[in-house]
Amino acid sequence: MNTPEFDKDEPLRQDIRLLGRLLGDTVREQEGQAIFDLVESIRQAAVLFAREGEDRVRVGLNELLVGLSRDETMSVVRAFSYFLQLANIAEDQHHIRRRRAHEIAGSPAREGSLQKAFESIREAGVALAALAACLRQARVVPVLTAHPTEVQRQSTLQCQHAIARLLDQRDRLQLTPEEQAENDGELARLVLTLWQTRLMRPNRLKVIDEVKNGINFFHETFFTELPRLYGQLEDLLAENGDLEELPPFFCIGSWIGGDRDGNPFVTADILCETLRLQSAAAFNFYLEEIHALGRELPLSQLLIQVSPQLTALSEASPDTSPQRADEPYRRALAGIYARLAATIRALDHQHALRHPVAEAAPYPTADALAADLSILATSLRQNGAARLARGRLRRLIRAVQVFGFHLAPVDLRQNSDVHARSVAELLARAGCCADYEALDEAARIALLGAELATPRPLYSPWLDYSEETRGELAIFFAAQKLRQRYGAAALPNCIISKTDGVSDLLEVALLLKESGLLLPGAEPRLDMNIIPLFETIDDLRQAGPVMDAIFTLPRYRQLLKSRNEEQEVMLGYSDSNKDGGFLTSGWELYQAEVQLTRVFARHGVRLRLFHGRGGSVGRGGGPSYQAILAQPAGAVSGQIRITEQGEVIASKYANPEVGRRNLEILVAATLEATLTDHENQVERAEAFHPVMEELSRRAFAAYRGLVYETPGFTTYFRESTPLSEIANLNIGSRPASRKKSEAIEDLRAIPWVFSWAQCRLMLPGWYGFGTAVNGWLEANPDGLPVLQRMYRHWPFFRTLLSNMDMVLAKTDLAIASRYAELVTDPALRQQVFGRIQAEWELTCQHLLAIEAQQDFLADNLLLKRSIRNRFPYMDPLNHLQVELLRRHRSGARDERIARGIHITINGIAAGLRNSG
Repeated sequence: MNTPEFDKDEPLRQDIRLLGRLLGDTVREQEGQAIFDLVESIRQAAVLFAREGEDRVRVGLNELLVGLSRDETMSVVRAFSYFLQLANIAEDQHHIRRRRAHEIAGSPAREGSLQKAFESIREAGVALAALAACLRQARVVPVLTAHPTEVQRQSTLQCQHAIARLLDQRDRLQLTPEEQAENDGELARLVLTLWQTRLMRPNRLKVIDEVKNGINFFHETFFTELPRLYGQLEDLLAENGDLEELPPFFCIGSWIGGDRDGNPFVTADILCETLRLQSAAAFNFYLEEIHALGRELPLSQLLIQVSPQLTALSEASPDTSPQRADEPYRRALAGIYARLAATIRALDHQHALRHPVAEAAPYPTADALAADLSILATSLRQNGAARLARGRLRRLIRAVQVFGFHLAPVDLRQNSDVHARSVAELLARAGCCADYEALDEAARIALLGAELATPRPLYSPWLDYSEETRGELAIFFAAQKLRQRYGAAALPNCIISKTDGVSDLLEVALLLKESGLLLPGAEPRLDMNIIPLFETIDDLRQAGPVMDAIFTLPRYRQLLKSRNEEQEVMLGYSDSNKDGGFLTSGWELYQAEVQLTRVFARHGVRLRLFHGRGGSVGRGGGPSYQAILAQPAGAVSGQIRITEQGEVIASKYANPEVGRRNLEILVAATLEATLTDHENQVERAEAFHPVMEELSRRAFAAYRGLVYETPGFTTYFRESTPLSEIANLNIGSRPASRKKSEAIEDLRAIPWVFSWAQCRLMLPGWYGFGTAVNGWLEANPDGLPVLQRMYRHWPFFRTLLSNMDMVLAKTDLAIASRYAELVTDPALRQQVFGRIQAEWELTCQHLLAIEAQQDFLADNLLLKRSIRNRFPYMDPLNHLQVELLRRHRSGARDERIARGIHITINGIAAGLRNSG
């Protein structure tokens, strides 16, 4: 007899069976029955290997894979990769299906929803006025980055979106037999299209390609879903008695086109083109929406009253058609359209697809456009047509307020070392300091402070500078002009990678001064936020002291006054993890937040934290809702920025409904974390800090001992993972390393984590925890109940362990052992893999004991089911990847082998879903 849980998931199984059958039919038709049978044989052998792992099974699987021809290998690899992509589509659709069923049934508000957040806030005794006040000063910004672990092409993604829409149609509509047949046929055609579409890019992405990919998510999701979310929030406030319109506190940020750290391809010209493309996308959306509004508002003045302001707006319109003489809303919209068309020509040198009725003056600002649209909404509300104002018009006004003329604020980011070299050259060429870089920190601070006080520039167009310094100055000069063109919101922030001292912030201040973005004087004005990024373990430990020191500088405090006494600080999850391991990184980030909160409160400065989280747990990823609620008390305070990276961007925001849910989670979690004492509901978190400190110390020693202190570990890592093949994969414009070096210190965190994910070890997401707990329990034999209490009552510790639980559920030591066979030195292989295996066993043992569970994902049945569905089709790709790596590294220089490796990388990333 079926259980309710079984029945609930039956539609998912039906969708997976349907898509799997269509793919199987396509493989038979395109490649032949023999290839189909081969795919099934490899799948069954991989399942047997996963279940038994015995040597005889390993030998049989090896024989099967070694015997594959190159063409057979390509067909098999593609089959498994496409199945995983189709399974992901089915899963996403099932999430939408279950959420709709939940809402239709009137079930209790789900965790992470705005409704649930409002309930939690009310239960905590927070007054509605406090909630409204929080929203008025809130700032929530997910920031898209070009960090490349998204390996799928736009053409593939668009085909997947079409498949998702057809599955959705089957869900929501009762199809006639004819409609069902048409749906089946279209699905089959799309699966065939996928099969015949090239999976991988032949050339590396350029920065502008990444910009265009980022803009696509605005078309897919953000243009429509973000305004809808604002409307939902306003309606909830209205239900609770507060009708005030919300300020535009939630927007989408971007690093794409402005992040220069280690990427020589981001130049001033690229920055200009980025803003132009973004602006054009925003204007094209506005023009289409205004055109659609013209169809929706044919209201006749013969039948309705209108406000004097609307009358004036319609009379000022260049639309003089007698057919619309009595239609003031249409005439007003025609005038707005004409002004917008003139604005886009003035800003971007483009023309609207539909010609305006006549020439008109361009809008000076986005606020002026929003004001005109608001005249229409006010007139409708005042004259019995409020319902008409709450639809497309309401959403368009909100879109203009959020996206402006710039679409998304672009952050500028560069490494502090580059800033230092540029400043040193400016000072030397101006005759102010011959060797700035030789000065100690105190001398640098004194010199920079004096330069910031004087209106005299250092730069001269008549002097020659190095290519690096010219490039840096060009970026800042371009930023100044672009802000004038698109508005200050277009380029609000300068982020300093590898910040470790006060002078790092003052150097950027000096570069801003040279470009006119900092005006000295008795009341100096700073036009862009200067944001330090603390990344390594040592840097995180210095975050509080550095900010404390800079707040004591009168000149910097004067600059902050012009920024409303607000200071943003960015914390780096990826590099701190690579530097100190998962447990220590998490703890040092937490302590840095506590320290910063206290420093800022002491100086009366408002703190906004920017969390540089990656897609994977090893780079700070994991569920956003739990991550925000796991922040220490007082660290959110209504304001948060958070990076969205790699394949996570597509998984969260490619589908509008899924995207809306993820946007809602960010707002709900921010409100809950700000207005409720989530951290100390049962026990004071401070009581657990000494235990966590000791665990971190032990974990740090274990992690550093393996990764940085074991002779030959770098060789093991490079030979047992597809690192070099990932570096050659055309998935982004950025080089894999910051320097020409094989040292792990110089390797970017993205390929570091991505490589471990590919070989199914996920080492950055758990290594060191087992040793840490084991050592602590040896010193505290009765300590397990303490750790269990920490897990139950401390959100930070629970989130840390829940993420580790997810990572361990995705690891597979048997498959990882096959990658270890690629290491050419048997002694090194045995030594390193033996240590990894021992640590994995310890970690699993202690994690499950603390959670009081028998198996992973006991509290996440959704993910457990997902893994059960996908891994039988992902495991074969791992085995195939090992075989292809062996052939490639043995000297086989066949382009199909290299392409096959890259397709397996694509497929495994799709199967893991948050791998980089």
